[in-house]
Amino acid sequence: MPRILDDVRIISFEQYGAGPFATLHLAELGAEVIKVEQWPEGDVGRHVPPYRRDGDSLFFQSLNRSKRSICLDLRRAEGRAVFEDLVRESDAVFSNLRGDVPGRLGITYADLAPLNPAIVCCSLSGYGMTGPRSDQPGFDYMVQGIAGWMSITGEPDGPPSKTGLSAVDFASGYASALALMSGLHAARRDGTGCDCDISLLETALSMLNYLVTWAGTEGFVPGRVERSGHPTLVPFQNFRTSDGWIVAGGSKEKFWVRLAQALGRRDLLEDERFATFETRLMHKEVLVAELDATFAQDTTAHWLSVLEAAGVPCAPVNSVGQALDDPQVVAREAVFGLPHPEWGDVVHAASPMRVGEQPHVRRPAPALGDDTRSVLVDELGYAPERAADLARAGVVAGRGLPEAERTPAG
Repeated sequence: MPRILDDVRIISFEQYGAGPFATLHLAELGAEVIKVEQWPEGDVGRHVPPYRRDGDSLFFQSLNRSKRSICLDLRRAEGRAVFEDLVRESDAVFSNLRGDVPGRLGITYADLAPLNPAIVCCSLSGYGMTGPRSDQPGFDYMVQGIAGWMSITGEPDGPPSKTGLSAVDFASGYASALALMSGLHAARRDGTGCDCDISLLETALSMLNYLVTWAGTEGFVPGRVERSGHPTLVPFQNFRTSDGWIVAGGSKEKFWVRLAQALGRRDLLEDERFATFETRLMHKEVLVAELDATFAQDTTAHWLSVLEAAGVPCAPVNSVGQALDDPQVVAREAVFGLPHPEWGDVVHAASPMRVGEQPHVRRPAPALGDDTRSVLVDELGYAPERAADLARAGVVAGRGLPEAERTPAG
């Protein structure tokens, strides 16, 4: 059975997290993703600790499965010629570099349209390809600061904080994958490709969504809320139980009623201070203190069973390891093992992109330059000796190719 993106080839200048996360999901859907890496170091993700060895790491494996790797020096005329041959046979060129770099490398639509009018060129950068920050390196940490995320994350009496994961990187990966596929749809319909210009900063701002509307329209100043609470809905936050934590709340009036009844606190429903969303917010400290006292009387497991039976939104506050064993995660095969010759059975988080009934065809992330020779010979039709000559000249490198010839010193 063919997979949805079996007919899509993407050349990718990607590294570390955001870019590889974008193309990971396209590869899972069947796209051929050809990573262009520099010899001998490759993607910096290959060297991320703590689990790394010999140009590979579990970090790299998690973000680059089912892709191909070629080593190509684009700065050399011969390397540029190889790249241009690939462009003629591909659908998209993807990069996650500084916003000014695609133009300098000559990988924008204006540069590549003469070779392939339908090529889609997607840039994912920190701040975009234009504007005063376009030439600045952008990282999730910095963008969370600039975009205001840190100001609303953490405890009210603590310092500004980033989210526990690089959420901006990952969300930007999703945004750029969507943009690339939208551009590809238009290119196949109209015969003309385009540039896609996605930034971490704009992705982060878009995810603020209603806070942007409130702040921009009414001057609202959002603050940090204790125990990961909702800024306006009460109760809706983490509560400490006798042996851990639970997240629960009444995001709708019916859920508030069910919560109070399930906790055996009908008295709270009769208190005028807690009668509406607005009054519960006004008297939040009093209400939360009452609920704290009740939740502290029993275990997380007890309260989960009680609240779930009553139809109240709730969940345990799991560790990552506990999350992997959640019955829903197991039932949906949201994590899976993939055998690797060096790492053994590597556990991966599955892509959430469930589209149709396509088969899973997964491979471990490639070794550096693992596919250089096969791409040149099998995909581009180069003679094996030509590929070998390019390798000896230091233009390409990888498995099955000779090492570059070194010019004697002096």
